[in-house]
Amino acid sequence: MCAWYQKAIDYMQDTQIRSAFVSTNSIVQGESVSTMWKPIFEQGFEITFAHTSFLWSNEAKGKAAVYCIIVGFAKAGIVGTKRIYEQDKVIEASNINGYLISAPNVFIQSRGKPLTPDMPEMSKGSQPTDGGNLILSAEERELLISEFPQADKWVKQYLGADDFINGNLRYCLWLKGVMPKDYRSIKPIMQRLELVAEARRNSPTASVQRDADTPMLFTQIRQPETQYLVVPEVSSERRRYIPIGYLEPDVVASNKLYILPNATLYMFGILTSNVHMAWMRVVAGRLKSDYSYSPAVYNNFPWPEVTDKQTEEIEKLAKAVLDAREVYSENSLADLYDPLAMPPELRKAHQNLDRAVMKLCGFTAQNTPSEAACVAALMERYEEMVS
Repeated sequence: MCAWYQKAIDYMQDTQIRSAFVSTNSIVQGESVSTMWKPIFEQGFEITFAHTSFLWSNEAKGKAAVYCIIVGFAKAGIVGTKRIYEQDKVIEASNINGYLISAPNVFIQSRGKPLTPDMPEMSKGSQPTDGGNLILSAEERELLISEFPQADKWVKQYLGADDFINGNLRYCLWLKGVMPKDYRSIKPIMQRLELVAEARRNSPTASVQRDADTPMLFTQIRQPETQYLVVPEVSSERRRYIPIGYLEPDVVASNKLYILPNATLYMFGILTSNVHMAWMRVVAGRLKSDYSYSPAVYNNFPWPEVTDKQTEEIEKLAKAVLDAREVYSENSLADLYDPLAMPPELRKAHQNLDRAVMKLCGFTAQNTPSEAACVAALMERYEEMVS
């Protein structure tokens, strides 16, 4: 797709020609934006109009869902007022950036550490790379423990993004630090380890092949030793809020969850707020239309400057969100965050938190912005912080 834009630009040089393409929405999401649009803008071109993501429909049998955008572009200065078309709304803009919002041409870069100092680093959870043999269903766990009760302490609850959101029960063999003499006589465990070793030996990746020598361990271990916050890598676009929450150290997070050890209630409050969610909806990538979170969303987020009193207020409101969830503890996060089924207590707790975080960011009840305007303001602050 990028090549077609560049080919058009080659023909458009030194002319007043305007062009437009229907494209997949991936070129205005995540890290693709810098790769795609920075060279175009540097050549003296600009986006003149845009239609945000929509589902492409066709008559083919078994058609796959394809989410598209429409982008018009021309030499800078040819068009004065630009327009962004979003469903039934038209937004006039002096500039349209690579994320298709009315904001300066900001490019969110991949970075290894948070932009804001003193924030903990985000990483993926632990990765088994085991051919599925270190993972147990609830039934497999029950069968193993019924025959070998001593194995109970080595079988931990194991959560990926889908498990965390939908309340699925899965488990894993967690033999880190366990003496071989304790489990070597347990045939089902040794059979599983042999299958792990075989799967790793057959891997095309050299590092995984080497890990065949330690089949009792996950290939990548990042399990925190204290309570930690998790963010699902992928979650439904239908939700206003990505369901995030705390896990205890004896629950193993898979590589489909992003983890933040020792995250404070203040951090939970900001990350679960509508401000961070608005930022995520623009900066994150997508899997089809679902949100695809990444550390770049977190690492580049421009956290507000706060006083101790403001921090305490956010923590109080964040705890109210967790307390409202606890009232419905028998429900999954998918149940609680379905936009049509969200309990009123939880909705109100989120709304109270949202208002407080908006106020921290300089917005009041009298000038509450649209999501696009909120992100535009965040991008301006981001630009100040990186300049």
